[in-house]
Amino acid sequence: MWDFSTEPEFQQKLDWMARFVREEVEPIDLLFPDMSDPYDTGNRQARAIIRPLQEEVRRQRLWACHLGRELGGQGYGQIKLALMNEILGRSSWAPTVFGTAAPDTGNAEILAMFGTEAQRAAYLEPLLAGDIVSCYSMTEPQGGADPAVFQTTAVRDGDEWVINGEKWFSSNARYAAFLIVMCVTDTTVPVAKGASMFLVPSDTPGIEIVRNPGVFGEAPGNGAHGYLRYHNVRVPASALLGEAGQGFAVAQARLGGGRIHHAMRTVGQCQKALDMMCERALSRNTKGSSLADKQFVQGYIADSYLELQQFRLLVLHTAWLIEQGHDYKANMISIAAIKVQAAKIYHDIVQRAMQVHGSLGVSDEMPLGRMWTYAACMGLVDGPTEVHRTTIARQLLRRYRPVDTLFPSEHIPTRRAAALAKFKDYLTEPA
Repeated sequence: MWDFSTEPEFQQKLDWMARFVREEVEPIDLLFPDMSDPYDTGNRQARAIIRPLQEEVRRQRLWACHLGRELGGQGYGQIKLALMNEILGRSSWAPTVFGTAAPDTGNAEILAMFGTEAQRAAYLEPLLAGDIVSCYSMTEPQGGADPAVFQTTAVRDGDEWVINGEKWFSSNARYAAFLIVMCVTDTTVPVAKGASMFLVPSDTPGIEIVRNPGVFGEAPGNGAHGYLRYHNVRVPASALLGEAGQGFAVAQARLGGGRIHHAMRTVGQCQKALDMMCERALSRNTKGSSLADKQFVQGYIADSYLELQQFRLLVLHTAWLIEQGHDYKANMISIAAIKVQAAKIYHDIVQRAMQVHGSLGVSDEMPLGRMWTYAACMGLVDGPTEVHRTTIARQLLRRYRPVDTLFPSEHIPTRRAAALAKFKDYLTEPA
């Protein structure tokens, strides 16, 4: 049975979240606006502000809802998470206040799925408590999104593993208490079968932060996406996350959830941009009438609304598919589709909103410029758009077969001849 309603009890939670984020959390975005600020656990002022907010979220039983109750969450399914993330996506600080900040969410999930009891106690518990942040160190400078050319290795030496290599854009490395590092552990097989994940405390000797690149608009060298070198970094055998050679299975379990959560939060960001566009259109007058009276602007608004609603339904449908008990791999096409569309929809709606705001839209006195930059990031995080487009095409093509005839299966003369032959007994003469 089709149903597009939200149960009243959960809608009350969503209504509370919307008010709370708007009134209590979004103001923090103005005080600490850098993208990396939510991960700086050493910022005492910011932490003093968010701690009571996090406690209120816990009292409302809305903390880390992506995790099961045994881990302090609510074990919400993907549909509820989608509705929540639409609200959290409006603020850069909201995920931290609600215990759902990336990459910590994905790192927490794979620790829950693959971690040993000791690993969970050492890393997962303080991560879930919000006391620390973590880093996912996978991408390499020479390889980008192609893991087949990864060169960072981990070699077994007695009771230890020795890590050597470089990693690029390792999220929040400068603030992280520990890093999850993807390494090649078996060079005799393809990387997909010879890579492993390791839990590495950030104070382990041999970890060098070459520099901290930021995204466009951030102060040079003051970003949070570390360029790292691992110089003979030694970790105990117990640092292996999952089994040796299981690194890609761990990564896919993490990235599938990350991709859909990115898309969920993008819905909230797009709605925020549309809200700004509509307000500006009604408030600004030029050439004798408001911008809202101009057909170009009306087209911007209509196109943005239509695209956002289509995208939102695609995200919710993907969430529903995953919730039916299918794993991320079984829903590869849908996840790839929302990942592709997230970057495009985000860019297009923000671009229109900037245009309606004129010079104010591209100034640092509006959030649109930052949003526009992050739209570009969305086309790269958790795999570039081009890779996901290829995935969609390849998976779809597997559902089809070539014809062994001269003309296509929908060739009208051929089909009409077949129809005439099928119904010849009813036809006294050709139609």
